Amino acid sequence: MSPSKKLKLHGFNNLTKTLSFNIYDINYAASPEQEREYIRYIDEEYSARRLTDILRKVTEIIGANVLNIARQDYDPHGASVTILISEEPVAAEQISNTEAPGPLPESIVGHLDKSHVTVHTYPESHPLNGISTFRADIDVSTCGRVSPLKALNYLIHSFESDIVIIDYRVRGFTRDVKGKKHYIDHKINSIQNFLARDTRQRYQMVDVNVYQENLFHTKMMLKAFNLDDYLFGVDVDDVSPRGQREIEEKIRREMLEIFYGHNIARGMKLSS
Repeated sequence: MSPSKKLKLHGFNNLTKTLSFNIYDINYAASPEQEREYIRYIDEEYSARRLTDILRKVTEIIGANVLNIARQDYDPHGASVTILISEEPVAAEQISNTEAPGPLPESIVGHLDKSHVTVHTYPESHPLNGISTFRADIDVSTCGRVSPLKALNYLIHSFESDIVIIDYRVRGFTRDVKGKKHYIDHKINSIQNFLARDTRQRYQMVDVNVYQENLFHTKMMLKAFNLDDYLFGVDVDDVSPRGQREIEEKIRREMLEIFYGHNIARGMKLSS
C-alpha cells in the first residue's frame, strides 16, 4: 500500500493496534528508612488519581471519549487504572498515522472505537545494595484508523524514565472497497520515528522488528545521568568520592541489566 494513498475501506476499520509501554525509574536509598520514604514518594507521585490524569491526557491526544474509569491503589504499594474509551467524531483529514512524533497535550488529533488504556505500577527494591526500581506498564489499544503511537511522545515526556521498552503490534485485517484484505493501514519502519528529536538524543536505542508480522520493538536507555537525581534522602556532597563511584556503578549495572534482559557478573567491566 502506498503511504500517500488513502485506503478506501469497506465498512469499519477492523485492525487492532496495541502499544505496550514499560518504563523503569531507578533510585538509590541507603537505609531502610530512606527506602520506605522512596516507596511512599512513588505511591504518592504515581497514585491511581495522578495516573488517571495522565491517561485522560492520552485519551485527549488520540481524540477519545471516556466511557468508564476503574482505578485502585494497593496495599502495601502500587496502583492500577483502566479507562474504556470510544471514538470522538473527527474529520477524516485530521487523522494522521505518519511516522512523526505525536503531539503533546496542547494538540488533539485522532479517532478510535471500542478501545482501552491501562496502567499498572510495580515498585520494588534490592534487599542488599540500596537500589530501588519503579516500573509502570501502560497499554493503549485502539480499533479504527489512528495508531496509539501518536500518544507515545506525550507518555515519554510524562515519565522521563531511565529505561523504556516499547512494543507495537497491529492485529487482524480490514478490507478495502474491492474486498482485498489489508493487514496494516499505515507506513512504519521503526517506533523511533514517532519520537521527538530530544528523546532520540537522550537515549541509546535498539530495535527488534518483525515486519512480516507487523510487530515492532524498541528498547531505550538513558545515555547519561546526574547522580544527585538518583539519591533519595541524602545529598551527593555528603557522599565520599569513592562512595559516589560505587553508587554510580550500582545504578549503571541496574540499567544495563534491565536494558539487556540478563544479569551481569560481578567484577565485569560496565559499559553502555
